[in-house]
Amino acid sequence: MKTTNNHIQYLGSSPLDEKWGLTVTTVGYQRIPAHSTYPSVTQHPQGYVFNPQKGRTLSEYQLVYISEGSGYFESASCKRQKIKAGTMLLIFPDEWHTYYPEENGWYEHWVGFKGNMIENWIANKFFLKEKPVFEIGISSNIIGLYEDMDAYASKEDAGYQQLISSIVLYLMGEIYFKVKNSAFKESTTVRKINEAKALMKRNISNSISAEDIARQLNVSYSWLRSRFKAYTGISPTQYHLNLRYIKAKEMLCTTQMSISDIAFALNFETVSQFSSFFAKKEGISPSTFKKKYHLDPNPSHKPEEE
Repeated sequence: MKTTNNHIQYLGSSPLDEKWGLTVTTVGYQRIPAHSTYPSVTQHPQGYVFNPQKGRTLSEYQLVYISEGSGYFESASCKRQKIKAGTMLLIFPDEWHTYYPEENGWYEHWVGFKGNMIENWIANKFFLKEKPVFEIGISSNIIGLYEDMDAYASKEDAGYQQLISSIVLYLMGEIYFKVKNSAFKESTTVRKINEAKALMKRNISNSISAEDIARQLNVSYSWLRSRFKAYTGISPTQYHLNLRYIKAKEMLCTTQMSISDIAFALNFETVSQFSSFFAKKEGISPSTFKKKYHLDPNPSHKPEEE
């Protein structure tokens, strides 16, 4: 059980920190006891002052994690909803929002951040203003990460911004991972997708189509394609091609096989087809890749002439 009621830090960053792609602006935590004022009476810099009745708009992103208690959240793009312990809130910049605990209070942790990295995630719709609430569960690991950020920020050792912003990166990845997998609670779906992956891995060098895999799994091709792509981000056909590409790199690096032998071993119809496929993936031809990265198991080390 934590004994400190609150700890709030506002952080600066240098031009070098900002080149990292993500900088942390604030980090902290606070316990709101039952039947008490929210937020607690604390002096905040201009732009952070919070009135739950009026709400506020920030100039940065924030991840707010509720580890105890329950309350409510609302934003311009998300209707008012009840939140409970184990909930993560992603606050967007220039987005009106408000949140507050019920009468029994709560324990909240937060980190504010900004940078090109998060802007890229938002531009590519990894996270949406319309879906800023994530039920990721109560996790001592996540609480520990917030505490680590707070501790590193307090010391301000050289490179601390890069370290704590990397923890933010992990937290965002953790959220995305949990959200993606929560959409596939049906064990049959995940099992079928894993079986499809296993079939493709066993048939890297064979001509097996997505239609063949669907038949072997007793599902329709359309079902397999849609569910597989929703789960992995790519179609079954593209997944199988990626396996062949990875195998081709391995063979080019570790075997004495010719380019044509590798092409036919991986079931490409022609060497030209293989070369075009590989060059599109890697950016260089198979022969150039082989010359550059082949690992000779018996290298000759001739002494240099004096």
